[in-house]
Amino acid sequence: MISTIIRTCFPAAAKVVQDRAEEINKLNVFPVPDGDTGTNMSLTLNTVVGEVQALPADATIEDIAKAITHGSLMGARGNSGVITSQILRGIAEGLVDAKNQEHPTPADIAHAWRRGVKVAFKAVRKPVEGTILTVLRDVSAKADQLEKTKISTHDMLDALVVEAYESVARTPELLPVLKENGVVDSGAFGFATFLEAFVNAATGKAGELTDFKTTVDAKANVSAKVQIELNDDWEGSEFRYCNEFLFKAEKPFDVDESLAHLATLGDCELIVGAYPDFKVHVHSNEPNRVLEYMLQFGQVYEVFIHNMDMESHDRTAKIAADQAEAADEKTDEPKKQLGFVAVAAGSGEEEILRSLGVDVVVSGGQTMNPSTADILTAIEQVNAENVIVLPGNGNIRMAAEAAANACEDSNVAVVPTKTVLQGFSAMFVVDPEGTLEDNVDAMTEAIQDVRGGEVTTAVRDSQAADGSPIHAGDVMGIQDDSIDVVGSSVEQVTLDLIAKMQDEEEGDSLTILAGQDMDDEAFEKLVAAIEEAQPDLEVDPHRGEQPLYPVIFSIE
Repeated sequence: MISTIIRTCFPAAAKVVQDRAEEINKLNVFPVPDGDTGTNMSLTLNTVVGEVQALPADATIEDIAKAITHGSLMGARGNSGVITSQILRGIAEGLVDAKNQEHPTPADIAHAWRRGVKVAFKAVRKPVEGTILTVLRDVSAKADQLEKTKISTHDMLDALVVEAYESVARTPELLPVLKENGVVDSGAFGFATFLEAFVNAATGKAGELTDFKTTVDAKANVSAKVQIELNDDWEGSEFRYCNEFLFKAEKPFDVDESLAHLATLGDCELIVGAYPDFKVHVHSNEPNRVLEYMLQFGQVYEVFIHNMDMESHDRTAKIAADQAEAADEKTDEPKKQLGFVAVAAGSGEEEILRSLGVDVVVSGGQTMNPSTADILTAIEQVNAENVIVLPGNGNIRMAAEAAANACEDSNVAVVPTKTVLQGFSAMFVVDPEGTLEDNVDAMTEAIQDVRGGEVTTAVRDSQAADGSPIHAGDVMGIQDDSIDVVGSSVEQVTLDLIAKMQDEEEGDSLTILAGQDMDDEAFEKLVAAIEEAQPDLEVDPHRGEQPLYPVIFSIE
């Protein structure tokens, strides 16, 4: 029964967020150090727990939804807490509408998430991509997609947790300030943490999922993209104080008009709730003017005014201390003999590289080349006497070699892989007991016979290797930097490019990776077409999830 599930699982999930509040706090860099996100979310959730637990044993789902709405509103702290309160309110209202209160169906869950999106986005005047709202929307979209399948409710919940973490991992690509500081969005991470804990409590299951990537893999994808860095440059922010308070209106007032006025006093303005009870949040340099304005409509109470400048410096000092402690601990760890660093553009590529023994995967590839500093940092993270770097792209080789020359603590060599698929072949011949030189020789020899092909879409007019015209939007088949095939279909261009490469030099096996723009159905159809057209070629398909290139492959 939904009401029983909520009463049982909500406290358990809130406890997990409370236990991990400090971890979430350290990610907090956007839009300014607005208090501590983990602490604020935890306080918000714990207020809900108190209100729900105070209900009688026979409380209905309607009663529980009202307790969640009121408790989260009254307990909301900070920008993240206020937005979380609206997400909880929307999902709770959606669950009230569930047609099957005993055993909620995928349709019931998808409806609840849609309601959560509607309520939360309505509360925020200027939604920003790469935040908790993005994760909310992505999870809802995934729920809509799964609703149309025959998936069970249990597996659907697990899949939504995976989607939440994968969405969190994408936040740095959507919000520059996150990428600059090497973090994911703190509110988004806190939300995913709560969702995972709630689902685990509801299903009584943790670990590998059915027909989906595991939660562990999804969380690892987040961790691989996150390194807490010192961020002590908040001094340029325009507003110093975070003002939040509860407000009881004594007469009707225009919320939109009030928000517009608060925007003239600061930013990150929010007024959520329903007449007569509201929660107000705004960043401003003049808290007195904020309070004076709202007092004309009613009473304010439980006022909290935080000095975000001081909080920022405190946070920086704590992170510095934690990093110093971690560095001391790492110094005590013995270095292993041989380690590996590789560059990859997609989560699937990264998974395969790690499964083959790569220690650190640097995010990057065509059009998004990592810097020398990025690769040097990865080399140092390996903590090995000898490190081999696989650049995976010709444009990255020089940066990799510069990083190798700059490293003072390890012997570093570069195996000049031009594609991630060459990196796969190189890792297959590694001898863990061999010397650095012997492994470099063997790996370099292994990639000589690996021919690569890639399929993408032209972004401007150009011409193919034979001089024929290419127009923006055409699909191109590329072999060793030469545009050899042009067409209108990814499938046909892939088949034609493979046929051309086989005519030039027949290979025995083909490894093919699907990009993030090719869905499973299209990929399965393509693989079947390749197997039919090339019956003597052993096909090994995987999801690479690389951007821009729906298909990359190698022939050996």
